[in-house]
Amino acid sequence: MSSPSLEAAIRLLRRARYLVALTGAGISTRSGIPDFRSPHSGLWKQADPAQVASLHGFRRHPERFYAWIQPLAYTILDAAPNPAHLALARMERAGRLRSIITQNIDMLHERAGSRTVYEVHGHLREMTCIHCFAVFPAEPHIHTFIASGTIPYCPRCGHVLKPNVILLGEQLPARTLSAARCEVRRCDVLLAIGSSLEMYPAGELPVLAHRAGAALVFVNLRETALDSLADSMIRADVVDVLPQLANVLESET
Repeated sequence: MSSPSLEAAIRLLRRARYLVALTGAGISTRSGIPDFRSPHSGLWKQADPAQVASLHGFRRHPERFYAWIQPLAYTILDAAPNPAHLALARMERAGRLRSIITQNIDMLHERAGSRTVYEVHGHLREMTCIHCFAVFPAEPHIHTFIASGTIPYCPRCGHVLKPNVILLGEQLPARTLSAARCEVRRCDVLLAIGSSLEMYPAGELPVLAHRAGAALVFVNLRETALDSLADSMIRADVVDVLPQLANVLESET
């Protein structure tokens, strides 16, 4: 695959001294994980987020959240990194990619071998008690929940455990978000992949990078909210594009 936009992206990435990637749900759809806003398969087409995925809703009716997330949690834990995740890990190993900022909770960047990853919407590695705030590894609780549908409770105080994912109405992890903002202000090229760039903080980060003088490369099947800022806009599947970019950068290491 070759196109003027792809060639423009390659030129920008070749001369990047501090390349940062921003990834959204679109990088993981080829791993079988649905995104949130696709017209037919998006998760918000099947449920009201205010009811099932808000902090207020969780505190009042945690069973609704767990009924909604059960099939998604199974899908996430069963998923494997796809060639796009692996391509970003290759770029990092080659010394060409400095960090990844992701909106995803699926941990596929980590499984692909990426080491510097800022998960601004949280992850499924841990769970926190909503009463005593004790933190526990999620794996045993999540696997039991997926198998039986039993809501996990805190071993210390008996209140409901919440996965360390960010729900609507909940503050983002301050240190992670601050680090992500520092990265985009520091980078000279921001590679935004598989994100509509509509929601905070994803929509804020390319703007911060642009204001700091960075070039913006977008890889997304559909239009994004910030296409007018892009120096290169590639309309293609990330699984097709990212390995090509990785190949070029690795060959010049």
